[in-house]
Amino acid sequence: MGVPTLNTPLRRDLRRKTIVTLRLSVLLVLAGLLLMACASGSGGQTGAGSSAAAPEPTAKGAAGLRFASVTLAVLSGNGGEPFDVPRRLTIPVGWTAAVWARIPDARFAAWTPQRALLVSSSDAGQVIELIPAKGFSSPPRRRVLVSGLSDPQGLAFDVVKGVRVLYVAESDKIDRYIWKRTGVLGARTVVVRNLPSHDPNGDDVHLVKSLAVGRDHTIYVTAGSSSNATPIPPSESPPRATILSVRPNGSHLRVFARGVRNGEGLSLAPDHTLWTAVNQRDEIPYPFHRSYESHSEAFGQVITSYVNEHPPDELARLTPGRNLGWPYCNPDPDVTPGQPGSALRYANLPFDADAQTNPGRSVLNCAKLVPIQRGLPAHSAPLGFHFLAGSAIGAPWSRGAVVATHGSWDREPPRAPGVLWLPWVSRQRTLGEPVALVSGFQLSSGKRWGRDVDAVAGPDGALYVTDDTAGAVYRVGPPAR
Repeated sequence: MGVPTLNTPLRRDLRRKTIVTLRLSVLLVLAGLLLMACASGSGGQTGAGSSAAAPEPTAKGAAGLRFASVTLAVLSGNGGEPFDVPRRLTIPVGWTAAVWARIPDARFAAWTPQRALLVSSSDAGQVIELIPAKGFSSPPRRRVLVSGLSDPQGLAFDVVKGVRVLYVAESDKIDRYIWKRTGVLGARTVVVRNLPSHDPNGDDVHLVKSLAVGRDHTIYVTAGSSSNATPIPPSESPPRATILSVRPNGSHLRVFARGVRNGEGLSLAPDHTLWTAVNQRDEIPYPFHRSYESHSEAFGQVITSYVNEHPPDELARLTPGRNLGWPYCNPDPDVTPGQPGSALRYANLPFDADAQTNPGRSVLNCAKLVPIQRGLPAHSAPLGFHFLAGSAIGAPWSRGAVVATHGSWDREPPRAPGVLWLPWVSRQRTLGEPVALVSGFQLSSGKRWGRDVDAVAGPDGALYVTDDTAGAVYRVGPPAR
């Protein structure tokens, strides 16, 4: 697809995707709008190969939630492109939205004990601290807390042996800083070195890493693949396409889960289980020996209409040793697998064997894998992922999770960015159907003025949403006081 401006995040996308793009024989052209009706249930959605466009999210969610389009307020000093013209977001009725701060390439965020917001800026190699100046209705004071880092992204706090610490995930290591107070860090310790990072032979290298810390102080870190669908070499240690775990002292580095192509988001659910948000593969070959549209034998063919909706991205509950299948098995959202125009569903997704890497299930029996708990429409690109239980966010939002979707890079029309909310279904210990909580970053033309990366609950009951394309942090929630 066309790239309107070569700003920093778009350059990064192009750099990471260039080789894959060169292999495309055609641009992806079938229609698909934001969130594919934002429902993930058992029926009703337009599937692959249908000529009908997917409906946009309605103003009323499944639980009677109401939404409205509002003009994005720009706080003093936060103007300039893309906010030199009015921008609008669709958010819950009664909420407001404002450009709270400007940070180039704003990525992941975390709140400090002193109610300041830390934001990683990967391309700048910095962690920036935003300190509310006069409550949350005014622009915060800003300072660079850490600099000189290699593609920092994940941020997490913990208390280890009575000492509060800040963890920062760089592209090749995990750092720990003693947290003294706002603006003051103590000694730095490198917890883990030599994590999988740059790969000159990779065709889709995922450098940035995310963090989560368990109740027992175990640190979990993502290690994304360096390819679209190339198997991991057996000699790679630690291997990519995994979620790794390590103790606070740096010992016992282990593979906690594998087959995770790019598990950008990590979060602990209310039942204390670890979940990840996964970006799945591109250019998936059709996996069935049958006809599809104009192809009499479609097996192994890269068909635009099929690629547009396959494979779905993933929200998965992890257990020690779980395998999410990549690159040998792909989750399938089709109610009738392989049928053009099949209705789509996104709960408890089974797997198909990948026609390129696992023909005839010769490498891995996909039927033995645990189904994916919750899928998202293909090419949504989920990044920041947080359960909201225990936060200051009000009901009903506190009874669920948010995931920031970055939107597609290679789909026409592009899958739109936006923040999704999913209810936590405690009896089944799973996530329900998503609702578009914050949308509007993509215009009807398909062009985007912003792309959200993370959404974290603030101490004032609002969500703070980072945007690496607009270089901004938005406050979205009840009116600030």
